[in-house]
Amino acid sequence: MSTQRLGRGLRALIPEPEPERPRAEVQYIEVGLIEPNPYQPRQQFDQEKLEELAQSIAELGLLEPVLVRRTGETYQLVAGERRVRAARMAGLTEVPALVREFGDLEMMQVALIENLQREDLNPIEEAEGYQRLIDEFGFTQSEAAEAVGKKRSSIANALRLLNLDEEEKELVRRGLLSVGHAKVLLGVANKKKRAELAKKVVAEDLSVRQLEELVRRPQRVPRGTTRLKSPELVQLEEDLQRRFGTKVTVSYRKGAGKISIEYYSDEELERLLDLISKI
Repeated sequence: MSTQRLGRGLRALIPEPEPERPRAEVQYIEVGLIEPNPYQPRQQFDQEKLEELAQSIAELGLLEPVLVRRTGETYQLVAGERRVRAARMAGLTEVPALVREFGDLEMMQVALIENLQREDLNPIEEAEGYQRLIDEFGFTQSEAAEAVGKKRSSIANALRLLNLDEEEKELVRRGLLSVGHAKVLLGVANKKKRAELAKKVVAEDLSVRQLEELVRRPQRVPRGTTRLKSPELVQLEEDLQRRFGTKVTVSYRKGAGKISIEYYSDEELERLLDLISKI
């Protein structure tokens, strides 16, 4: 499927009313007839901000129409879920709406773009939205990037967050772990160690740099096991790990050895191959 038309952004998908009839297409629709957008990427809504918006709507009304598509006798929300929720809280029985014809793909894209432009999505919600474009509509990473107006590398980096365990994803959703923390944690292959580090970051409010120091800290090696690597080799591994954003192991003995780069999904392999091709 070509994304040329879909990659033009929200303004192209939601044409403005004609100047001579600026409100001709606005309808007032019963709130009870509006169903949620099944492709809404946003799962978490700040209750305090919703209450503030509800208070504003109660005083001034809903000034900006929501966007819907007709589905038989009811309507399906395309964009404006936060406004509809707040309108319900304010006691409104109907809201102004623009009715448009949208396919499923366009619904998902509009919802993604609206939230991305307003920075309403947490990093995990954003990554899950991109993954749905790939899984449900057969997009490549490049097509997904074009559809939402972002660089392919941004999509690839976002998708990497989905390799975190569920507990770690939840910490990112709640803002207790930043994307920077998550990127460092993804370079830790041992999942148990990664989980321990994530909890330590939250408990001690560690910065990304402090977490990097913990990850780089050499581990004690029991007697009789593999000999410790030289500081030069450790530094090389660290440099490569920062370059590739994943765990890298280097072995060296008398001018020979190997470099191992780990990946955890097809998308991550594609990202690494893209990086290597540019070296």
